[in-house]
Order: sequence, then C-alpha cells, then structure tokens
Amino acid sequence: MNKIKYLVLALAFFVFVPFVAFAEDEVEETTTEEVETTDEAGENNTNEVNVYFFRGQGCPHCEEAEEWFKSIEDEYGSKFKIVDYETWYNEDNKEVFRKVLKARNEYVSDDESLGVPYIVIGNKSWNGFAENYISEILDAINSEYAKADKDRYDIMKYLGTTSEKKEDNSGNDAIALLLILAAALGIGYGISFARKKTN
Repeated sequence: MNKIKYLVLALAFFVFVPFVAFAEDEVEETTTEEVETTDEAGENNTNEVNVYFFRGQGCPHCEEAEEWFKSIEDEYGSKFKIVDYETWYNEDNKEVFRKVLKARNEYVSDDESLGVPYIVIGNKSWNGFAENYISEILDAINSEYAKADKDRYDIMKYLGTTSEKKEDNSGNDAIALLLILAAALGIGYGISFARKKTN
C-alpha cells in the first residue's frame, strides 16, 4: 500500500512540475521585449510618446529626418522621445526592425521591406522622409500625447505575439505532454509491477 502512495505522489510531481516550469519561461519571455519607460535616474517618463526611428548610418534621408526631429525639440520635445535603431550595421536592431514590420503586416522580404528611414508613432508608420510627412508626424505625436498612457498603442508591446513566439510555446506544450505521458506510463508500469509482487 505504501508503494502505491509513493507512486501517486510521483505522478502528481511529474504532472505539475512541467507546467510550473513552462509558465515561468513564458513570463520571462514577455517581459524581456518590453520597452523601458524609465530614464537613467529611474523616473517614470511615460508621458512622452515613443517615436521609433529605424535608420542607417550614412543614409542621407535618415540624417534629414534626424535633423528635423532635432529642430522641433524646443516646441515638441516634452511630448516625444526618439527610440533610435541603427539597422545597417547592427544585426540586433535589424532583427527588431523585421519584427516590427511583421507585426504591422508590412514585411515582404529584406530587399523590399527594410528601407530606411522608417518611423513608427502609435499605430502609424512612415517609410522614408519627405516634406509632406511633417504634418502627419506632428499630428501623430500630438494625438498619442493627448491619450492616457493605457490607451496608447505601442508596437513594441506586440512583438512577443508573432507566429515565431507561438511556435516556441507549442514546442514547450509538446515537451510537457511527452513528460506527462512518460510519467503516466512509468507509474502504470510501477503499479502493475507492485501488484505482481504482492500476488
């Protein structure tokens, strides 16, 4: 009878431990891709609108956009902050760029999609930089700034919900299922072995 109690405890252990371990992994994954909203002093700067600026070092249109953003700092600087990603020489930033494009359903291929400058404010984006974008960009900054923090759309919060992430989670589920099946088979074998010994 004691053997059966130990087998039931072992089954409970093997059933619940995989789910706890994978739940912890999921929590860690979702928090690593969030954009920090504190400055170096640790103060909360959520009032500013994130302007995601994907650029290439040496790109003349990117430099033009960068200069324009600097020129409006006196008037609008308290409303936005530039989150800069150099994508020509930084592979990590290029990967973030790909993920943003995929999340926005704007990715076709690296050759067709990764043109810079690429600017994202709220749920709007601009590929390239031209004089006629200026009023649209300012409207987007003002519109997002007027919203409560919780109502603002931030593309970086949605990068963790791409199909790649779903595939990773389904792999974790398959491993958990295999562990449960192995534990159930082991316990079943143990019970039958214990019954044979008692008979």
